[in-house]
Amino acid sequence: MGNQTELRVVDGRRQRSERSRAAILTAALNLIDSGNYAPTTREIAQEAGVGLRSFFRHFEDMEALIEAIDQKMRQYYEPLFDRDFQAGELEARIEDTVIGLTDAYERLKNMMMITRVQLWRSEVLQKNYARNQNGLRKHLEKWLPELKGVPEANREAAHATASYETWDRLRRHQKLNIRQARNAMIAALSAVL
Repeated sequence: MGNQTELRVVDGRRQRSERSRAAILTAALNLIDSGNYAPTTREIAQEAGVGLRSFFRHFEDMEALIEAIDQKMRQYYEPLFDRDFQAGELEARIEDTVIGLTDAYERLKNMMMITRVQLWRSEVLQKNYARNQNGLRKHLEKWLPELKGVPEANREAAHATASYETWDRLRRHQKLNIRQARNAMIAALSAVL
């Protein structure tokens, strides 16, 4: 009888611990989604309804939290970019590529912004950013295999054109609507291919 009571206590503690960890992750994502691109541990703990000690029991530091967020979000964001090659005329494939990329960029803009804001101080973000940039290069060359046959300068210009940084500049700084920004990216990609 005593062993069953101990098991229930341990199991209850484990469930509370898992709930606290999930609440912390959700709180961090909620803060990011609301536009707080650099939430503090105190803000996250408060949003999660846990104490700072509880936060640090689950996450040694912000780097550990960033890694956990990336692991959780990867299953959501990677499929947005991992699309199959579509056969057809180059012009149509460029348009399809730009629409696919920019749909993903619009859906992920808050996560992209937090990465840009904190990239300089987070080794985890630097590693994840490099991995994701490498993946984007591979996807773009899969969708537009003509890139392999153009001069290196054109290939690099195409990768820069298809980047989130270009999309953000067109949307936020140049104040273009989605259609206008897509047309600008399509024109730039077409020019280098």
